[in-house]
Amino acid sequence: MDTPKYKRVVLKLSGEALAGNKGYGIDADVLRSIAEQMRELSKYRVEIAVVVGGGNIWRGAPASKMGMDRATADYMGMLATVINALALQDALEGMAVDTRVQTAIEMRQVAEPYIRRRAIRHLEKGRVVIFAAGTGNPYFSTDTTAALRAAEIEAEVILLAKGKVDAVYDADPLVEPNANRYTELEYIDLLNKNLGVMDATAASLCMDNKIPLIVFGLNTSGNIKKAIMGEKIGTLVKGQ
Repeated sequence: MDTPKYKRVVLKLSGEALAGNKGYGIDADVLRSIAEQMRELSKYRVEIAVVVGGGNIWRGAPASKMGMDRATADYMGMLATVINALALQDALEGMAVDTRVQTAIEMRQVAEPYIRRRAIRHLEKGRVVIFAAGTGNPYFSTDTTAALRAAEIEAEVILLAKGKVDAVYDADPLVEPNANRYTELEYIDLLNKNLGVMDATAASLCMDNKIPLIVFGLNTSGNIKKAIMGEKIGTLVKGQ
């Protein structure tokens, strides 16, 4: 049996990735593929925490530009992440993968409140832990949530799964076909070149806490396992 390179990881799933080719809502095939990959990893005893976005349902920042109060729009986005988290939990438990959802905003009827020590204990017991509702605060992205939770649970790496691109480029490859693809970067490059992989707060958190980041495409089945096994896919972002 192969030996995984990482034992405890944070998998960041964007809402757009969950939407698949639909562009909105949740694609059942994408959800099933993610759950199947995570089920396969359970036999390697990899501890997996997941942070889900909500952009497939609601995006707070664009809504605020249309005149909605920014804090209200962001709270709506947090609720969208809970919908995605519950859908992923259902898909995983349908495959007999023990899963817990923890939310940064209390809603005890549907999920546990986020408690760091409880999250770590779940991971140690082999359960997948899904972090929903972002940080619980407006003005912070789910990328920042991924960086924060990774630092809190002492994850070895953040896996940033993208729905439309397979790595970091110097321009949007969907607009610029000749965009250059990076195989390795430093966090300072993300900040200085404004590459748009994650926001500055998230990148700074990762850089300060020396948490490596792997950016890869979710559309290729098996990429989550490849990243955890240490295969060279996508772009590796690390500190100096």
